[in-house]
Amino acid sequence: MLKPVHILGAFAVSLALTGTARAEDPTADTIVATVNGTEITLGHMIALRDNLPAQYLQLDDKTLFDGILDQIIQQVSLSAEAETNLRKRDTLVLENNRRSYLAAVTLDETAKAAVTEEKIAALFDERYASQEPGKEYSAAHILVETEDEAKALKAEIDGGADFAAKATEKSTDRGSAAAGGDLGWFGVGMMVKPFEDAVIAMEPGQVSDPVESQFGWHIIKLNEIRSAAAPTIDDVRDELAGELQGAAVEEKVKAVSDAAEVEKMVEGIDPAILKNTELLDN
Repeated sequence: MLKPVHILGAFAVSLALTGTARAEDPTADTIVATVNGTEITLGHMIALRDNLPAQYLQLDDKTLFDGILDQIIQQVSLSAEAETNLRKRDTLVLENNRRSYLAAVTLDETAKAAVTEEKIAALFDERYASQEPGKEYSAAHILVETEDEAKALKAEIDGGADFAAKATEKSTDRGSAAAGGDLGWFGVGMMVKPFEDAVIAMEPGQVSDPVESQFGWHIIKLNEIRSAAAPTIDDVRDELAGELQGAAVEEKVKAVSDAAEVEKMVEGIDPAILKNTELLDN
């Protein structure tokens, strides 16, 4: 198979093009070149540009215009030669690519149509309007390797030792140790389960007994509890849009699949035959 010709590479095909007068207001059907009688339109160029990787779009307009036009000219010339001797593999790949593209068009249109301000607002109300605000916790901890170390630290703190000083001195969590063990504010689901369960059961100012997690043994000090701020619709807009799109796409796939008359004729075919690419060359 031929590799795609890079639009910025050396152009392998040199063709003499006859210039034609430009219309005042070009359209997608405006012809920009012909190659052996095959027309290339402005629409072809726009469609190619629309699918280029982002780095190419940083080029100046003239360079990109010329590169895209030359790229399509080469493609027309090379594809015309290939079309005279298409192999079975080529025909099947083209058919698969066409189906894949058209299926993606259908799903893209379905996803776009699924998102409106009204639907986002309705889903926001459903998800968040009656939801009780959650809680956030401010805590510090001292992390050590063994239960005996944790018990000894708890005894020292109960005896009047400064929690922050002990965290700085003893904690193996060096990130928080530098701040006296302070972990800042966090909500439910942000800490490992044993740690979270211990924090939820505590009162502000309380220091926990040793708590084991996969990281080791913790002594936890709960500083404060506050109500988490309720999200605004803008905070969760992308999340809600994604949910609407996902549901619409799933519904569309099911609807067209259910409506299709499908007859599978695979009885007696070994699934491993898909590995036999030699069949494509017959």
